Amino acid sequence: MLTYPQIDPVAISLGPIQVHWYGLMYLLAFTTAYGLAVWRAKRMGWTSEHVSDLVFYGAMGVVIGGRLGYVLFYGFDRLLNDPLWALRVWEGGMSFHGGFIGVLIAMILFARQYKLGWFEVTDFIAPLVPPGLFFGRIGNFIGGELWGRPVTDPSFPLAMIFPHVDGLLRHPSQLYQAALEGLVLFLVLWIYTGKSRPRMAPSALFLIGYGLARFSMEFFREPDRDQGFVAFDWMTKGQMLTTPMIVAGLLMLWLAYHRQRKAPLHAPRRS
Repeated sequence: MLTYPQIDPVAISLGPIQVHWYGLMYLLAFTTAYGLAVWRAKRMGWTSEHVSDLVFYGAMGVVIGGRLGYVLFYGFDRLLNDPLWALRVWEGGMSFHGGFIGVLIAMILFARQYKLGWFEVTDFIAPLVPPGLFFGRIGNFIGGELWGRPVTDPSFPLAMIFPHVDGLLRHPSQLYQAALEGLVLFLVLWIYTGKSRPRMAPSALFLIGYGLARFSMEFFREPDRDQGFVAFDWMTKGQMLTTPMIVAGLLMLWLAYHRQRKAPLHAPRRS
């Protein structure tokens, strides 16, 4: 039987300066994205300036969109009672779907700056996103949040007790999601984009891959207490928000291969 280790949310403390694990995971996510972007950019003709701008736009989209998405999708009532809570990002509370929308908007701005097609950019960043999801879920685990549902078989080897929640054996769903949404999805996309693919196909595969991973993992994750099941007495808010991603991804993938337009990414042009 495993027990969740009570981890101090502060990773580094230097006098009045405190670095939280949650923030450190974001730093690792953006650093990894930058490193992978530099690696991919070498064969695409992109410069370090282009990559820096791309990651900056993406980081702003993740942080602003992720926070706004969480506030609007999951904590609107709390916002009404405490408006300044929306600014306290270090306390946790980020929405993938909000961050996803934020990144899409940020990539529109980046594409306009360098006069690129939007899917040229989103196809490029598709394999750069899952490592960030991996670190984000590890941050959830360290923070002891988004724990799993109770296990049905007490002998299940990964069953874990979260003492700050209750005494039940539960799935460590944060680690499941880190593995599937992060590592597995990254490997699939990295290998897939190793060759020239039809324009829009990498973006479509990301939508499908993340959507299926998130939808399936929600069956192991405890629904948010203030949300519960939002449809059919089994569908969670995460599954409801993820379903359109799967549908859109399947449609985009069909269109991409139907058109059969092989289009390698081009170097951004200076504006």
